[in-house]
Amino acid sequence: MLAGQLAVMAFGVTDTLVAGRDGEASLAALSVGSAIFISIYVGLMGVLQALMPVWAQQRGAGDLPAVGRSVRQSLYLCAAASVLGMGLLLSPAPLLRWTEIPPTLRAEVVQYLAVLAFALPAALLFRIYSTLNQALGRPQLVTWLQVGSLFIKIPLSIWFTLGGAGLPAQGVVGCAWATLIVNYTMLGLALWLLRTQSIYEPLQLWRPLERPHGPTLGSFLQLGVPAGLAIMVEVTSFTLMALFIARQGTTAAAAHQIASNMGALLYMVPLSLAIATSTRVSYWLGAGDPQHARRIVHMGFRLAALTGIALAAMLFIANHAIASLYSGSPAVVAVASGLLLWVAAYHLADACQTLCVFVLRSYHITVAPLVVYCVLLWGLGLGGGYLLAYGTWSPWAQMAHSPTAFWACSALALAITAAAFGAMLLKAAARTALPPPSA
Repeated sequence: MLAGQLAVMAFGVTDTLVAGRDGEASLAALSVGSAIFISIYVGLMGVLQALMPVWAQQRGAGDLPAVGRSVRQSLYLCAAASVLGMGLLLSPAPLLRWTEIPPTLRAEVVQYLAVLAFALPAALLFRIYSTLNQALGRPQLVTWLQVGSLFIKIPLSIWFTLGGAGLPAQGVVGCAWATLIVNYTMLGLALWLLRTQSIYEPLQLWRPLERPHGPTLGSFLQLGVPAGLAIMVEVTSFTLMALFIARQGTTAAAAHQIASNMGALLYMVPLSLAIATSTRVSYWLGAGDPQHARRIVHMGFRLAALTGIALAAMLFIANHAIASLYSGSPAVVAVASGLLLWVAAYHLADACQTLCVFVLRSYHITVAPLVVYCVLLWGLGLGGGYLLAYGTWSPWAQMAHSPTAFWACSALALAITAAAFGAMLLKAAARTALPPPSA
């Protein structure tokens, strides 16, 4: 799963590197456009990703045909999410005005999002395929598709963005066209695998699509909507920084794009551990062995914490070298190097809270994490950063009108979030593993 997640992250790294070579303005436009797209996509994706514990528990209970019926019902949820997401991506003007994005960036951002709007349905359908494979404990097929797609994404992004071979340079919009082509290619291959691979036959996936089943869709929404909203709050607290920082100029926006891209890249490690841990915990809960599930919770948390420490240390040591890889502008490199020190602290907290929030979904705990996210990530993280950067009073003058204010407050908010989620998870695992009271 880590290899597949890193391959997907490489899409964003590729776009950032290509846009950076195209110019500071292109990198700034990518920072704004990708922040909006990711906020919408990840929130909708979270609703579908939250179905993984359902399918893993059905698998643990040995009811594979129920998995197939559940997957077919999830297509209705995916269709509704696609319509909602496309509508938002095709109408970004109010958000761009509210966040005071410079007019010079708006036209290119609108074009970028318009292309990605039509890439969204394929991305969400592929997410269902990916989630199904995770629930089955067979993520390898997804990984090969994601890694192989890099051989399409990298040359297309370079060609469409920078031009060549008779094609005029399209700037950052070229990155969006490359993403669209890759998404539909991956979806087509996923459908072919579902038709031809024997591991899917017991699921009976290709039966006629049933009419929407109210109780099933209701249970999906009860689990998926809070989980999706929680992910949306988490991601928007991260991506809205780009919109607020954009008013500080192209240098600050470009430096933030480097920091956010690196933070997102490191996030793939705890994300993969969290998905794997949640899958196994859900399986054993479905199999009726909560004690085994509890042991896996502790193992997953230790792995997430140790890898978080190691990656944060690497980023802290090599911050200037990493920033130099992304941009040739000395001003951008100087600002980004400082931001990467805060990204290191941010990642350490992020690693722990990511593991906890995913495994909490295995215990069907989704509302409490949503409340914590809203209060801490939006309130302390994003709100606190805004006050430090643009407020009339700040105890640290160097953070005024600087991206550093947002990263420092977000790191603090995530650290408190990790502590709260850790306590919730330990309590849930201990309660579930208790033997039933004797008669």
